[in-house]
Amino acid sequence: MITKNVINFLKALKNNNNKTWFEANRSWYESARNEFEQTVAQVLFLMIRFDKTLQWLEPRKCIFRIYRDVRFSSDKTPYKTNFGAWFGRDGKFGASAGYYLHVEPGEYFLSGGLYMPPPDILKAVRTEIFNFPEEFEKIIYHPSFKKTFGGLWEQDKLQRPPKGFPPDFPYIEWLKYKHYLVNKDLTEKEILSSSYPRQAATIFRKMHPLIVFLNHAIDENLYKTL
Repeated sequence: MITKNVINFLKALKNNNNKTWFEANRSWYESARNEFEQTVAQVLFLMIRFDKTLQWLEPRKCIFRIYRDVRFSSDKTPYKTNFGAWFGRDGKFGASAGYYLHVEPGEYFLSGGLYMPPPDILKAVRTEIFNFPEEFEKIIYHPSFKKTFGGLWEQDKLQRPPKGFPPDFPYIEWLKYKHYLVNKDLTEKEILSSSYPRQAATIFRKMHPLIVFLNHAIDENLYKTL
């Protein structure tokens, strides 16, 4: 489980985001990261029960590096101030839909779906929704799904219908999304609870129908045409 040790480390790192401090506190970092990895392992174990595509994953390989890529960023601080893990059928850097777990002081959340998908994958998803809109809405409007997530993340949503689809399509609003993603915010109290791994897995399970739909869209409308 995650303890205050993890939270306190991330808070301290935010206030001392430099190599000298980090190297002096490397043992603290390793302790916090090990706690996070154990939690990731617990969550993954529970997720495999409902998503068999994840059964080959290794917990440590689901976790993102703490080192930032500052080459093209105006922010030159060298370290991330969060721990994050991605659970996807083709690994951490794959293009398929998956699940994300984020721990950062003041910003604890779970998310799932596709974030910033490349044009070919975005088109594949839109094509699937165009062909099977009622199946998609059945997922989005399911009472448990709607109660937990509210709806899809609307960041960057198009104002006009995307090219290649008829503007008068009755379900055109679903095709305007740039990300097919849902989020669930959590509190620090929930993160520190011994029941957090089970809570996270339960929330991810509610995302699962969306993940299945999105990955099927990619398989049917992109990979089969290559």
